[in-house]
Amino acid sequence: MYRTALVHVYRGGQIESSHDGHIAVVNSDGKLLYSYGDPFRITFARSSSKPMQAIPVVESGAVDAFGLDEADLSLICASHSGEERHTTRVLKILAKAGLGEENLRCGPHIPRDEEAYKKAVLEGRSLTPVYNNCSGKHAGMLITAKHLGEPLESYLELSHPVQQRNLAVIGELSGYPKENIGIGVDGCGVPTFAMPLYYWGVAFAQMAKPTRQKAERAEAIRRIADAMVAHPEMVAGMKRFDTDLMKAAQGRLIGKAGAEGVFFLGDRQEGISVVMKVEDGNGRAVPPVILSVIRQLGLLDQEGEDRLVEYRHPPIKNTRGENVGYLIPAFTL
Repeated sequence: MYRTALVHVYRGGQIESSHDGHIAVVNSDGKLLYSYGDPFRITFARSSSKPMQAIPVVESGAVDAFGLDEADLSLICASHSGEERHTTRVLKILAKAGLGEENLRCGPHIPRDEEAYKKAVLEGRSLTPVYNNCSGKHAGMLITAKHLGEPLESYLELSHPVQQRNLAVIGELSGYPKENIGIGVDGCGVPTFAMPLYYWGVAFAQMAKPTRQKAERAEAIRRIADAMVAHPEMVAGMKRFDTDLMKAAQGRLIGKAGAEGVFFLGDRQEGISVVMKVEDGNGRAVPPVILSVIRQLGLLDQEGEDRLVEYRHPPIKNTRGENVGYLIPAFTL
């Protein structure tokens, strides 16, 4: 195992700890352009694969059959904060297909958005599955099953056609043998997939610029990417790195975070991807690493970088709200 620091954490001017990790930069021809650490580290993509899992929702015809708009499609790719605009839209997506929150099997959790959580508590409401950050993805899976006349109750199971399509799409985009893709269970109950980081890079480079895809798939991918950059607030939420990154890039970049320190970035102009994994799974390392890669590769102009300055060297705060440390990238591709 490579021991390679991506980020150092400073306190009192001294390095207190470090986050090791791995990066692969891949172009749409499948060439590994740059790397750091082990670009073939077997990695569960977790939620970073959600834009890929949205492809069958579009290709099946479900998006058009139920009259979903771009913001709906963006939310299907989301790990949302549970803001009111997220939860109400998930319910509307389900309603368009004649479904309801009772069909969601992702389970509830506390929303990331503090105001939404406080409101639920003050109103005496129980947290329900719609607050789950994956409820948009689950809504997309459900409407696809409904449109194709497939069982709804078992849509989470690997054997279900919904999950088999997701597995097939990832294998096709990446070129990695489907039978070699690792299978786990994600935090929301659906299958999550693992393969070498490089192959995730191959797949996400196609999400950025689908040069190797047939016309129907290329169009589906463009619709998904267009939706994400047009409505980045649906992909994550207020004061979230994914959202702020896509806003700053003004249509050039798509980005999607995943649990355990995973992040996938796609440059739609150059047709390249940046995929990363923090070895200890700590997501706080992700923003300064991605911004360092963006700077090293020249993917944003100075104005775009300046819009993201708060993420460049994220502060460490104590309980008094004082800045007592910071994170500094420690790598060169």
